[in-house]
Amino acid sequence: MNKKNGKLVIFTAPSGAGKSTLVKYLLPQFPQLCFSISATSRAPRGQEEHGKDYYFLSSEEFQDRVAQNELLEWEEVYNGTYYGSLCSEVNRIWSKGKVVVFDIDVMGALNLKKQFGELALALFVQAPSIAVLEQRLRSRATDSEEKIQQRLAKVTIEMARAPEFDKVVVNDDLDTAKAEALAILKAFLAK
Repeated sequence: MNKKNGKLVIFTAPSGAGKSTLVKYLLPQFPQLCFSISATSRAPRGQEEHGKDYYFLSSEEFQDRVAQNELLEWEEVYNGTYYGSLCSEVNRIWSKGKVVVFDIDVMGALNLKKQFGELALALFVQAPSIAVLEQRLRSRATDSEEKIQQRLAKVTIEMARAPEFDKVVVNDDLDTAKAEALAILKAFLAK
């Protein structure tokens, strides 16, 4: 992969902070952006579709991709559940002359930022509090109680990494967070 092909925008956050909501808002605002579909070994939730929301792979398929160096980054985010960014997905987007947009976990985001440096804008989306995060996770009603507890257990660790990112957007008011993220992205894309 030629890392000089284009730019990347990386959104990360603890689960429930609103990163996916911001990404869905920003994508239509900038025609040069294209969403990078992540690979995962977890089962689909709700109405998620293979090739649209994620590339759903078995754990064995995921490990085969790792062994073949087909992932830019990957993590075992929860015990036995893998997430990662496929090199083929980034190449597909760059071949169209677009800017790659990631919506990924905190460690994956840090790994990408380390690899791509100034070509990447890494944004950390932060909820105003852990209590608000918990309420958001429960209200979306897509995870079991066990999964919610797993996600909450990671929040403090993930929030401690926020200063390592280029920008932090606090999502306590969605309209304000949207406007802030829009301005940050506009400035980065203009460089």
